[in-house]
Amino acid sequence: MVDESNLSEAVAALKRAVRVVVSSGAGMSKESGIPTFRDALEGLWARYDPAELATPEAFQRNPDLVWAWYIERSEKLCTVQPHAGHYAIAELEGLIPEVVVLTQNVDGLHVRAGSRDVVELHGNLERFKCSADCRGRPTVIDLSTISYSKDHAPPCPYCGARVRPDVVWFGELLPPEAVERAFEEARRCQVMLVVGTSGAVQPAASLPVEARRAGAVVIEVNPAPSFITPTAHIFLQGTAGTVLPRLVAALRAEQEESP
Repeated sequence: MVDESNLSEAVAALKRAVRVVVSSGAGMSKESGIPTFRDALEGLWARYDPAELATPEAFQRNPDLVWAWYIERSEKLCTVQPHAGHYAIAELEGLIPEVVVLTQNVDGLHVRAGSRDVVELHGNLERFKCSADCRGRPTVIDLSTISYSKDHAPPCPYCGARVRPDVVWFGELLPPEAVERAFEEARRCQVMLVVGTSGAVQPAASLPVEARRAGAVVIEVNPAPSFITPTAHIFLQGTAGTVLPRLVAALRAEQEESP
């Protein structure tokens, strides 16, 4: 149950803001029916360790196994839709001059819901690249232009190295331009809305700290307190799909009542 005084305080902060940053994590996507990474290791994949499916070494060792698992995850995206929380974030763009979404999620649901400025810190499950990045980082490969099967990682059409998903694996650095943009936005915003993340994964976990240090109001939306909670000024308890539509509706009503 959302505390009404906290909700009113969050609305007041958003109403004053010119620039808002939304930082979203796996809990946001889980509401759309997308399992978290570890939840996805089920059924056929239960016998595999994440290190066997999500590291550069794993891909080098068994590219077809890794490819098959990621293709299965990518295809499942066709069966899910953005939820009310995704649409509420997109709706913020009509209420606040500047809204930027920083997401750890790789499903593209923020874009599908209508958010226009989305920084994908961990890549995108529906995007693929040359594993050697032979023509620059990343060398994106459009799968519709090459022949491939679900069970065999295809060769790059430019250099012959295997094609892989354009996501960040364990042991890899996040795209430097995405990280730089994320911290820049954290320092520039007046409000940071942190949604569906435990605050356990770096460097995304440092974004609310950076925003607060720069003077922003940090609002957390989560079903339960997290590592972010001590940094947040306002804690709105509940799921993104429940809390965010209420928050945005209250902000819209407040703006309509103002002269």
